[in-house]
Amino acid sequence: MSSGPQIEGELATIRYGVIGTGMMGVEHIENIMALDDAEVTAIADPHHSSLDRAALALGVDADVARFTDAESLLDSGLCDAVVIASPNHTHHDVLQAALARPVHVLIEKPLCTTLADCRAVVDAAADGGADRVVWMGLEYRYMPPTLRLMKELEAGTVGNVRMVAIREHRFPFLDKVDHWNRFNRNTGGTLVEKCCHFFDLMNQVVGSPPRRVFASGSQSVNHLDERYDGERPDVLDNAYVIVDYDGDVRAMLDLCMFAEASKNEQEISVVGDEGKLEALVTESVLRIGRRADGVHRISEVDVPTTARHVGLHHGSSYLEHVDFADAIRHRRPPSVTLLDGLWAAAVGVAAHRSIETGEPVHLADYDELSGLDASSAERADA
Repeated sequence: MSSGPQIEGELATIRYGVIGTGMMGVEHIENIMALDDAEVTAIADPHHSSLDRAALALGVDADVARFTDAESLLDSGLCDAVVIASPNHTHHDVLQAALARPVHVLIEKPLCTTLADCRAVVDAAADGGADRVVWMGLEYRYMPPTLRLMKELEAGTVGNVRMVAIREHRFPFLDKVDHWNRFNRNTGGTLVEKCCHFFDLMNQVVGSPPRRVFASGSQSVNHLDERYDGERPDVLDNAYVIVDYDGDVRAMLDLCMFAEASKNEQEISVVGDEGKLEALVTESVLRIGRRADGVHRISEVDVPTTARHVGLHHGSSYLEHVDFADAIRHRRPPSVTLLDGLWAAAVGVAAHRSIETGEPVHLADYDELSGLDASSAERADA
C-alpha cells in the first residue's frame, strides 16, 4: 500500500477506509469492491468479530489494515476516502475526526442523533474548504424507480407538486452489535434513524425546506418482551407523520415495522396538479398517470437496476458509490450534502417531539436551523 491520502488531482485508484464494519459497513465494502479503480485498504471497528466479517467479505488475500479505532485509521495515511458506518451515536465524534484530516468522506445516515450535533458537523464541513468531497449517505435517492420518478418530476409530468405520500411497511429492526439500535439514546429515535431517508426524499421532491411537522406514533408490537441489562427497548415501531411546506404543499409518511407480509416494502406517491406518479420500490415499477390529458390513462414502466452489486438496498448503495467516486475524481460538489442530512434529521426530531407533546412542531423554533434557508440539493440536481 502507498501512504498519504490525496485530495487534489486525479486518483488512478481510490483507496477507501471503512469505519464501522457491522452489517452496513460490510455492505459498503461489497459495493466498493464492485467499483472500477477502487480498493478497501483499511477497516476500523472496536469489535474483532466485526473486523473478521469485513475481512471475510474482502477475501483472504486482501491487503487490508485493521484498526480498532477510527483515529488510527484516519492517521494511517492509507486512505483517500473514508466511509463512516459506525453506530449513530458515534457519528458526531467520528465525523469531526475525519473532517480534521485530508480525506474525502461519506457518512451513513442519520447525520447525527441530535440537531446540535448535526449543526456542528455541518459548520465544521463548511469551514474545511472545497478540496474535499463530504457526502451524506442517503442511498434511497438512488433506488431505480425513485430515480425514474425524479426524472418525470423534472420533465414536468405531474405539473406543480401538491402532495407526497410515502409508505414503508416492513420487518422489525434487525439486531445490531450490543443491541445498540434498540434504544432511542443511541439511534436518535426511529423517525431519525430509519425515516430520515423518507424525509430527505420529501424535501428533494418538494424542493424546499420543511416548515411544520405533526406526528402520531408508538411502540405497539416489536421488542416488547426483550430486555438488555434489565432495560426494555424504547424504539417506536409505527407512526404517521405529516410535513407541511411553503406554498400549501404537504407530505405524509406511513410507517409500520411489523408488516413483513407486504408486496412492496416502500411505495412513493407524488401528486401534482396535472398528474400522479407512484414508485413501487420492491417491484421496481413506476406508474404514471396524467389527468391533464383528459383521458386519465395510467402507464406502468418497469425500471431495472443498472447496479453491478444489488446488495441490501436494490442496488441503490452501489449507484450512490458510483456518484461519490465520480465527485472525487472530477472534483465536483457532492450530490447529497450534510445540509441535506441535517434537514432530514430535523423532520425526524420534530416528529418525535410532536408525538411526545401531541402538538404540531414548527421547525423555525429550532435554533440549530437558524440561517439555513434552503436545502443544498435542489430537485433539478437529482
